[in-house]
Amino acid sequence: MNKRQKINKKIAKRAKAKLNKVKCGGDNNTKKPRYISKAERAKLEAEQQAEISVASDGNPIEQEA
Repeated sequence: MNKRQKINKKIAKRAKAKLNKVKCGGDNNTKKPRYISKAERAKLEAEQQAEISVASDGNPIEQEA
């Protein structure tokens, strides 16, 4: 096999592989949930606790009025 035939064979093989390539994000590919670090989880929990405490402070005033 001469040099030109080898090159043509490689190019054809690459083109075929490119056509048969599987696309990402198909029906079977479900995205995993994003990783949340321990520090971020603690921060989110603190924010939720702050919101709950603000909401609980506001509720008795609304009930009395």
